[in-house]
Amino acid sequence: MMSSGATGSALLRRLGPRLLSASSAVPTEHYWAPRGLPTRRHASTTSPEEKKEEEGAVTAGENKGVVSYWGIGSSKLVRDDGTEWRWSCFKPWDAYKANVEIDLKKHHVAKTFQDKLAFWTVKVLRVPTDLFPKRKYGYRCMMLETIAAVPGMVGGMVLHLRSLRRFEHSGGWIRALLEEAENERMHLMTLMEVFKPRWYERALVLVVQGVFFNVYFLGYLISPKFAHRVVGYLEEEAVHSYTLFLDAIDAGLVEDVPAPAIAIDYWRLPPNATLRDALVVIRADEAHHRDVNHYASDIQYQGQQLREVPAPLDYH
Repeated sequence: MMSSGATGSALLRRLGPRLLSASSAVPTEHYWAPRGLPTRRHASTTSPEEKKEEEGAVTAGENKGVVSYWGIGSSKLVRDDGTEWRWSCFKPWDAYKANVEIDLKKHHVAKTFQDKLAFWTVKVLRVPTDLFPKRKYGYRCMMLETIAAVPGMVGGMVLHLRSLRRFEHSGGWIRALLEEAENERMHLMTLMEVFKPRWYERALVLVVQGVFFNVYFLGYLISPKFAHRVVGYLEEEAVHSYTLFLDAIDAGLVEDVPAPAIAIDYWRLPPNATLRDALVVIRADEAHHRDVNHYASDIQYQGQQLREVPAPLDYH
């Protein structure tokens, strides 16, 4: 009589290939596929017609989907009035109303050697923007924003890495500086909708930004209080530049065109807002960045570390 072990081996030899071939014919679907997106099946079981249908599901329509098994899908957001949110670069909860009542005439008087050096460093940095004709305010401000968005990113990056190395909190300053960088970038996104940059302006940005990033990075490593003072003075120049820009609009030298849609949603401006309205809130943002960076420098001048003093995250 054949033993039970021998019987099992014989059944496996006889039925094993059939079981394996039958299981390979079953389409494989990933259980974590996002709802509403087509699942990708095994290549050997998908006909050419089905492949075309799947590819068409990705490319057809205005809102393109992505076939993926990672379980990541784009969520649709709506405004308060029920219309679809059109921006992927920021969300409705990132929008805010700027405080335009801020004092625009504040100025930090340079008394120490470091402060004077920071002040004149900013004056030198104005040279590239002064290459533009005086009445091309939009292009001057657009060039300024390509530089103004760098310090917050550099400072946030350095503090982030320092926090990781030293196993310590940052006091909220990492987030504050990165939010500043993002806010400055939104200024640029607004201006470029109105004043389209030309090829030589883009080339100038590559040169100036490449030099400024590396110099500021080294400067922040050597002396953060000096670096923040430089940004404070840079923001003072930005407030002055936008004031001249607004004066030019009021004098009729620059046309007060409708505000870009991205500005209306980002600063929660009225639907009929104009370029002047957008510049007013941008100038207010610059004044807030001025105060925050001078404040950050003052903290370190008084012998404290930034992490020891909570960052003004809700200042603007």
